[in-house]
Amino acid sequence: MPQTSAADRTHRLVPSPAGRVHLVEQGDGPLVLLLHGFPESWYAWRHQLPALAGAGYRAVAVDVRGYGRSSRPAAVADYRMLALVEDAVAVVEALGEESAVVVGHDWGASIAATCALVRPDAFRAVGMLSVPYTPPGGPRPSDVFAAMGGDEEFYVSRFQEPGRAEAEMEPDVRGWLAGFYAALSAPAGRPGQPGPYFVARGGRMRDRFPEGRLPQWLSEADLDVFAGEFERTGMTGALNRYRNMDRDWEDLAGFAGAPVTHPSLFLAGRLDASLAWLADAVEAFPVTLPGLTARHLLDGCGHFVQQERPAETSRLLVEWLAGLPA
Repeated sequence: MPQTSAADRTHRLVPSPAGRVHLVEQGDGPLVLLLHGFPESWYAWRHQLPALAGAGYRAVAVDVRGYGRSSRPAAVADYRMLALVEDAVAVVEALGEESAVVVGHDWGASIAATCALVRPDAFRAVGMLSVPYTPPGGPRPSDVFAAMGGDEEFYVSRFQEPGRAEAEMEPDVRGWLAGFYAALSAPAGRPGQPGPYFVARGGRMRDRFPEGRLPQWLSEADLDVFAGEFERTGMTGALNRYRNMDRDWEDLAGFAGAPVTHPSLFLAGRLDASLAWLADAVEAFPVTLPGLTARHLLDGCGHFVQQERPAETSRLLVEWLAGLPA
């Protein structure tokens, strides 16, 4: 396998419906589009870019709309799921390709699945990390989230009001990110203490973050990269994704219950809280992902799977990609 390094990466800006998408490209071959989650950037795929390039793929990691050097529209509605699918299609077209394999983590997994659902012509296979596919439909999301907290508030509900979450995060972006990354990584959170997903009325998410440590996968230099972008851009573009879940529910009503039929992969850490909340979605894979060809749960791994287990994630991605139809 050819050896590649960070020096082989190319940064580019390509046109999108919102203005521009910033991407980082490495390698030649079939296109693999990598979509990050919250609160990250293209840099979340820093380990997979050289691994995929070395295996003979054209690996492209983007800053999702609202992040990094990609466009950050002012209107909340401009962050609806279908707009993010349009951005992904624009990247494929700008790179001169007819189709791509799309792989996403966290929110990126949901975007990737929706890409395969609504634009199967442009995306020939889909990989989902940490967040399983849940078909559109069901109750209105805001109603579901409002009912989850009981005496406390579910964090997704907390993110809905513009400015509210920003007021907690932006005075100390670096400290907030460090705590959030640690809380969702293995070993998760503070032993014997509640996690940050539910917030006491009048409290803050960071009140339940671990203190004084970075997760093993994150160096001070890595944290500088993530924090530096959010200190420059603010958090609103990233948070606006959460503020469109009811719009997505309306936009995708015509796909209610629809499976993703393309070849697919699911990869997650066993200690990821998302698996507990979405256990029914995983159990439904035979119906919702009939093209599922690879499913892996990594022991002792939390939410940030491709950064917590970079070599294993890269190997499993390469193995899955090698088995896809040409």
